Amino acid sequence: MAASPSRKPDDSDSRLERFRTFTVAHPRLVEAKEALVNAIRGAEPNSLIFVFGPTGVGKTTLRLKTEQLITAEMLSELREDCTRIPVVSVEAVAPESGSFNWRDHYKRLLHQLDEPLIDHKLDRPTEGSPGASIPRFMPPSKAVGTEYRYAVEQAVRYRRPVAIMIDEAQHLGKIPSGRRLLDQLDVVKSIANQTKTVHVLLGTYDLLAFRNLNGQLSRRSIDVHLARYHAEDSDDRQTFINVVRSFEKELPFEDRPDLVRDWEFLYERSLGCIGVLKEWLVRAATVAARKGGRLTRANLEGQALSIAQCEQMHAETANGELKLNESSQAVVRLRGRLGLSVPAAKSDPKQPDPSAKFRRPGQRLPTRDVVGEVSANAAAL
Repeated sequence: MAASPSRKPDDSDSRLERFRTFTVAHPRLVEAKEALVNAIRGAEPNSLIFVFGPTGVGKTTLRLKTEQLITAEMLSELREDCTRIPVVSVEAVAPESGSFNWRDHYKRLLHQLDEPLIDHKLDRPTEGSPGASIPRFMPPSKAVGTEYRYAVEQAVRYRRPVAIMIDEAQHLGKIPSGRRLLDQLDVVKSIANQTKTVHVLLGTYDLLAFRNLNGQLSRRSIDVHLARYHAEDSDDRQTFINVVRSFEKELPFEDRPDLVRDWEFLYERSLGCIGVLKEWLVRAATVAARKGGRLTRANLEGQALSIAQCEQMHAETANGELKLNESSQAVVRLRGRLGLSVPAAKSDPKQPDPSAKFRRPGQRLPTRDVVGEVSANAAAL
């Protein structure tokens, strides 16, 4: 029996893997990356940066690109100081019990900081306490998160990262009844204070609930919005088509389909989110490659999100976008409270004045009559 011919290095699997790792530097991503890097470099060391966006818009890609850029900028410094880590990234894992697990979060942070002996930390000695000079090993198996917090602070001080990035940060809002949302964010803010390290919280629009919990948090917070593309905007529409064309050129097939021709269908099931589009194309390309054919419309339709899924995603996205848009009424209200002049609102001549009241024929205008004098009309009677 003859041996099967060896597979070429550039076979379908390798081409598919290249497509899986391919990313498009589209304008929304580039702008958000520049805004995030500038915020990290220019903010106070204990600041919080919120990165919002709809699900599947590319927030994880934004985080990875930002990490690569900061690491490249620090290469010479990292060569001289091998103990330093440029950026620490961790995902806020959704809790199983309905309450965010800080103990698990701290342990994940310590792992990312390359901290040794995570389960064998020493208690911080309490000044004036009996036996303070005798260290004991901790934490026990049922310890809560506070036992790990000091270890995290010490490790961050030693590693000196430029920023700590928390992906899927909306999971911090998973709190038990009776606990305030502000308490959750106070923990992050306190660690940022103690370590003098910028914290970047990346998440969906659910993270908007954290933004303005109090004045101190608002003062120390910076917003970065990674938005989707809107089909009603001509520039956004053309950019989305260009992104589709870029993905089309990278498909792992010799006979590539004309994806631009179906851009409306691609937009419909991705809602203008490049991350959703990319994951969809990877699924469809995988199915087509396993069948040994080319990517067809049937492959795309079979791997597309359902209408119900898209409607739910659009409802959440539209609600988040509405919360982010500052209305003109809010600006007028703020300027009025500060004692500043309020710009006159531009009226549309085609629209009737809502403050105007209609009067019946013959009804007088609301004028003030002169008291103590006889009017001309009355004298003539």
